Parts: sequence; structure tokens; C-alpha cells
Amino acid sequence: MNPNILVIAGHDPSGGAGIHADIEAIQALGGFASTLITGLTVQNSQNVRGFRLTDIDLLQQQADALLDDMDYQAIKIGMTGSVAILEFITQLLKRLPGVPVILDPVLAAEAGGSLAQESLAEAMLEKLAPLCDVMTPNLPEAQALSGQTTVSDCGRTLVQRSGCATLVTGTHDDTDQVINHLFTTVGEEQWRWDRLPHSYHGSGCTLASSIACLRGRGQSLDSAVANGQAHVDRFLRGAFQPGQGQYVPNRQA
Repeated sequence: MNPNILVIAGHDPSGGAGIHADIEAIQALGGFASTLITGLTVQNSQNVRGFRLTDIDLLQQQADALLDDMDYQAIKIGMTGSVAILEFITQLLKRLPGVPVILDPVLAAEAGGSLAQESLAEAMLEKLAPLCDVMTPNLPEAQALSGQTTVSDCGRTLVQRSGCATLVTGTHDDTDQVINHLFTTVGEEQWRWDRLPHSYHGSGCTLASSIACLRGRGQSLDSAVANGQAHVDRFLRGAFQPGQGQYVPNRQA
């Protein structure tokens, strides 16, 4: 049976990131995505120009309709946008106990531009992350959430403060390889990937959704994190450039 994955994230009209990326990645790995769209963004493959958040009453009605009809095997959270929406999500998660939750702590777009209100980072760490199984920040996001600088200090601080396993991705590092670090309460694990030649739009969304789908298919956290990265590497190797900015992962590869 294809797992049902509930995706809570923003809409990217360019199709490279956000809900588009989530749906494509989940379908590519054999899942089915339902969506709660937290906000509409104004962006393309080059940058973010603005965003408008969804009314919480509408999100609540949509969530009630979905939960009246479907069971979910995993949840992926992307752009939350505001503390109010984040608090709505925390209440929603309490209605789905035991369901694996993957958090992509979106604070800004890969190409630049804020996707969150200034007060969001602390609320995300204190209120939302403790309800999640794993979060997948890139290094700038991990630094903003933890107040630390190095990968190790960021990862360990985030795990200590939230109890949530943390995969800090190395896409923003100045290294020959992309080194991703998974921090848990019992230790640390690393993966090394070839650094590919382009800048990519939607890679973080694709990673978190891939892990969510694999968790929904019954894989352990370690296996889902490892295999999710491998799928993203495959998608990135087939990436294409639909506009004048970043490349987009080919999630049908």
C-alpha cells in the first residue's frame, strides 16, 4: 500500500520548491501526498520577493476535513511562516500521535529571501521540534536555530534543546564534498556526497519529503535518512534549469 504523507508547507509558483517539490518527491518514492498550504510565495528560480500566509481558520477546516477521511503514515513540515501557524501545527500533531514527523525548518529560500517572520526560529526550536522525529536544517538554518557556529556545536545543541534528531546538511559549506551530519541522542553519523556543479532550487524540500515517504513506508529513521539522501543525489544528477536561476532536481529521474 502506498503510504499517505501529510505535507504542511508553502507554495512556490515556480514549481521548483515547496509543495511542488514535496508532491513530486513523495510520488517518485511511492507515496501519496495530501497538503496543507501554509502560504503563497512570490518567487522564481532566482529569488523570493515576498509571501502571504494562509488564514488559520481555513487551515483548520482543511485539516479537519483531511483527518476525518484519511490516516497518515508520516508528516512532512516545511515553511511555517509565523508563530501562529507553527502553534496551529503543534496542535495538529497532537491529533496524530505516533506518526513520524520530519521537519524542514525553512527560514529562507536557497536562492535568497526570507520565508519566515523574525520571531519564528525560537518558537520552532522550543515548541515544534520536540514533537518531531528528525529535522533537516542546512548549516545557516542550524546556526540561526542554535546560536552556534560549527556543524558539531549546532547539531549537538539542537538535539540537546529539542530531543529531535538533526540532520545538518553541508550544501552551504566550502568543501570539496557535501558532508551531511546526523546528530541523535546516542551519537553522530556522517555521509559524504559529490559536490555537484550547480546551485539547486528545492533540494531541501526534496530531502525532507523523501525521508518522510520512506519513514511512511516503514523504514527506520537511520535507513530513511541514508536512503533519502541517495535518492536526492540521484534527482540532483538529473537536474535541469527551467529559468534563468537555480537548477531544479529532476524528481522523476
